[in-house]
Amino acid sequence: MLVTGSKLGLISAVALVAIATASLFANAQQSPATQPDTLILAGKLLADPASGKVLAQQSILVRNGRIVSISSGYAKPANGAKVVDLKNAFVLPGLIDSHVHLTSETGPGSRLDEFLKSSADQAIDGAGFAVTTLEAGFTTVADLGGDAEAVLALRDGIAHGVIPGPRIIASAGAVSVHGGHGDANGMPRAMADVLRPNSVCSGADDCARAVRERVRDGADIIKITATGGVLSQTSAGLAQQFTDAELASIVQAAHSMGRKVTAHAHGVDGINSFLRAGGDSIEHGTYADAESAQLYKQRGAYLIPTLLAGDFVAREAAKPNSFLSPNQQKKALEAGPKMLDMLRRMHEAGVKIAFGTDTGVSAHGDNAQEFALMVKAGLTPLEAITAATVSAADHFSLTSEIGTITAGKAADIIAVNGDPLSNVRELESVDFVMKGGKVYKN
Repeated sequence: MLVTGSKLGLISAVALVAIATASLFANAQQSPATQPDTLILAGKLLADPASGKVLAQQSILVRNGRIVSISSGYAKPANGAKVVDLKNAFVLPGLIDSHVHLTSETGPGSRLDEFLKSSADQAIDGAGFAVTTLEAGFTTVADLGGDAEAVLALRDGIAHGVIPGPRIIASAGAVSVHGGHGDANGMPRAMADVLRPNSVCSGADDCARAVRERVRDGADIIKITATGGVLSQTSAGLAQQFTDAELASIVQAAHSMGRKVTAHAHGVDGINSFLRAGGDSIEHGTYADAESAQLYKQRGAYLIPTLLAGDFVAREAAKPNSFLSPNQQKKALEAGPKMLDMLRRMHEAGVKIAFGTDTGVSAHGDNAQEFALMVKAGLTPLEAITAATVSAADHFSLTSEIGTITAGKAADIIAVNGDPLSNVRELESVDFVMKGGKVYKN
């Protein structure tokens, strides 16, 4: 193909920008030749929530962003190590939120933002929300379905040390059906055609294409909208929206390219069809039944209950001056109150649970309010903490990197003043945050 001068110039410009960006990231990754070790003196330590064992008077040595050792007693610093005195605190691994939307936040102006905010605007908003999330104790999050350009830029900027924030697992948008949850609904057709993401699809082959394009764009995980959604600007309900053939094609395409698939799903038909297709996890899971529980366990799939989102939308919908549209209010009042009972039944059935909030629906920084709701649904505080550490790390195949305070893993460590095993709401006010060996809140 002949490349014209103007096209060649454009290609050259893009190449130069890419080279400059790579250079910026490379420089940002460079660290001083010698960094002092950090010695954390922990009064109480829950190093591995799965064990339930709380140790007293422990010393954690951190070097170059990783945990070197954990030892009994309060060690003396050596070789100029910096000391972090947490002798009066309860120390535990950095928290993991398996479902957030960092580049937006639901509110009275969020509908207008769809038309006015560019990807760059959303990335800037996300940078602010990322700091808020990190300071709340969440050192890793999964961003599922936000503006792909904004989220991927945010992920990479954080990973390369350009901006502070939690480690991000990104879906690069969400695979959705035409007219379903995730499409450009509630607007004139001309606008919908412009604002519709290329992840919207119809038919098994087209949906496989949408998955492959997510991987091409840099997705770490594939997120789909298997059923209708509460906040869609449509009255299409909360039932299954993909066909079984489309679900099977999506899962096969994702797994063949080394990606797990998670599904937004409220209706039991969509939940069960996705699990039968081999899906890896369900977000929300509102109308799950006994068959759903069996399918979760047969497939080894995780439930991410997002109780906070259900609680938030139900409370907002009940207000006389709610900013939710009539369609949204109806679905919120129908689905929101059912989520606590759903989690109670799935927990009693032995379904694997990973912590996730759908924050961005609710306010960023309030993520830890999910813990109290999980306890209300029947989990113990320790089980809820395990869901936000060990289980969430397993859900994302990151057990070797995060989830416990263990020698060799990333130094993602938080602390609170009280005992979260006695009062899980202590986690709503985190006092110390370290991510990758760097202190962000003390």
